[in-house]
Amino acid sequence: MKNKGLIFITLTLMHLLPGGYSLHAYASDKAIYFGSVAMDTPAVMHQRLSPLTNYLKTVLQRPVELKLSPNMAGAINEVSTGAVELAYLTPVAYIRAHERGNSQLVAKMVTKGKASFQLMIVVKQNSPIKTVEDLAGKTFAFGDPAALLQRAAVVGAGMPLDKLGKYEFIGHYDNIARGVARGIFDAGILKDSKAFKWQDKGLRILYSTPQLPPYNIAASNKIGPVLLKRLQDAFLQLDINNPEHKAIIKSMGKKYNGFAPTQDAEYDVVRKLVKPFEK
Repeated sequence: MKNKGLIFITLTLMHLLPGGYSLHAYASDKAIYFGSVAMDTPAVMHQRLSPLTNYLKTVLQRPVELKLSPNMAGAINEVSTGAVELAYLTPVAYIRAHERGNSQLVAKMVTKGKASFQLMIVVKQNSPIKTVEDLAGKTFAFGDPAALLQRAAVVGAGMPLDKLGKYEFIGHYDNIARGVARGIFDAGILKDSKAFKWQDKGLRILYSTPQLPPYNIAASNKIGPVLLKRLQDAFLQLDINNPEHKAIIKSMGKKYNGFAPTQDAEYDVVRKLVKPFEK
């Protein structure tokens, strides 16, 4: 009778867990490390991602800890080598991590109801620059040198880099926004959510790229199929209409609405855009 009771309890637990996985597949004392490209200062990124890691701890029933990288190259290296199991990546960062370590897509971000994003060239609100052509001879701020898509976007807008007066790589998007707002640079490039935020702080959007496959959550190839499926479910189940989930999503970005399924082929358009800038 004791054995039958134990079997019943075990089967009941398996039934109650999402996806029908066993308790053994979830319970673990080993921490999952969550990395990210450095879109803001480490302190800001920690603030943005902490609610998400707390959510994952509850869903996965195991420790989840942030391990933030100082730049894009570091984030790519950590997820491609398995130093972190999860990472919040740009499209180019995912492509590089996939090339180097067969990193796997978990989910993609949804911004303002769209599972895509745009890069935007910004200038000061009162800048005399009215068109992309007016950028010729002007100073321009880029972010991380590894963010090839930023340069591809400017060239795609019709402004060859050699026609700019000067350009520099100054790290985080906040650095770019402040640099342009303070007049240190005539123009710069921002992710859409950051550009929208700075519209009320003295910046004007000069140019927007076509919709591009968005930022994403990627996993190390060391994560097995059971945990990968569980992670995908955890992200896709975040519901903007649930107040608790909304707080998690909005902490990542005020224009974010949640996550959507994705696959590697969606990022082929980015591969084509950045190919001319690869060494």
